Amino acid sequence: MTTNASWHETTTEQWATVPLSDCLEKVNIPAKIPRKRFLNSGELPIISQEAAFINGYWNEDSDAVRVTEPVVVFGDHTQVLKLIDFDFVVGADGVKILRPKECLSAAFLRYFLEANPFPSLGYARHYRHISQLEIPLPPLAEQKRIVAVLDQAFADLDRARANAEGNLADAEEVFENWRVLIFERQGREWQQVSLPDISENLDRQRVPITKSDRVAGSVPYYGASGVVDHVAEYIFDEDLLLVSEDGANLLARTYPIAFSISGKSWVNNHAHVLRFEDRTDQEFVRLYLESISLKPFISGMAQPKLNQKALNKIPMPFPNAETRQHVVKEAERISALTSRAVKQYEQDLEDIDDLRLSILSTAFAGRL
Repeated sequence: MTTNASWHETTTEQWATVPLSDCLEKVNIPAKIPRKRFLNSGELPIISQEAAFINGYWNEDSDAVRVTEPVVVFGDHTQVLKLIDFDFVVGADGVKILRPKECLSAAFLRYFLEANPFPSLGYARHYRHISQLEIPLPPLAEQKRIVAVLDQAFADLDRARANAEGNLADAEEVFENWRVLIFERQGREWQQVSLPDISENLDRQRVPITKSDRVAGSVPYYGASGVVDHVAEYIFDEDLLLVSEDGANLLARTYPIAFSISGKSWVNNHAHVLRFEDRTDQEFVRLYLESISLKPFISGMAQPKLNQKALNKIPMPFPNAETRQHVVKEAERISALTSRAVKQYEQDLEDIDDLRLSILSTAFAGRL
């Protein structure tokens, strides 16, 4: 192969640095299958630029890309990288197949591209940058040694990531499980009340403002799932509990459906507004509403709704003041502990990602 090679000094040897385009063969793609035509099963896997490794199946043998040596699939829009060592069919647009010449290991190339991502251009194409890349080219035996070391190191990191992700999921569930348990086990012995017995409903004071009529400011403007905007004026200036009135989140529970607010605020007609005499009672009710399913009280499926009449029918366990205070304080303690654990495991995941990049950087500097 004829190239314009420069030389990269390492601690062990000199590596040629060559244009990546000089190391790639042209690949003929027989067909590109639109996403809507993917099959759920079939003879040939479909590889696209989506994150999942295999994205569908196909049965037309004449549409297959034949793979005798591994290739790298590059997502032109997504920058997703896949090392492929089997026959496959290309899915839709945006798939670039990088077939290395004999001087370059496909696995080495895949790691090199991971170590040198292009600046994201959104959904624009990134493949044009590949022609501008230069790749360090150690002997093939050294490439294979580096790949073997990276494979082992990243297998260890993948196990560490799986452990951290498991710990993170467990930590996030601790408080949720405690909240459900405290009301299931102890709530049955507590007196039952309804919200009108312990709070005042202020829904009549809500005022929705269309986006075009809002005057920008610093006052939070609340909707069914929290702050949706900031405005100049306010309706309320106190501690309140907001409860979602409508929206898919009433069933999905992706976001809180009951949340406390303080100070100046404006609330639209998608959240019920409740005032309590005691902040502890407000927090106790919030904890309970977050722990139960509201499905029995919700009307409508296309647009789920918890109207005021249904909200007032929800039976509320309400023990004595001492017990309510104990539950709220214990909730604050457990929430703080789980929040610290979640932050730690999130930091662990960031550290694992940083370590992966550091290892890749070391490998392609010849210092692995």
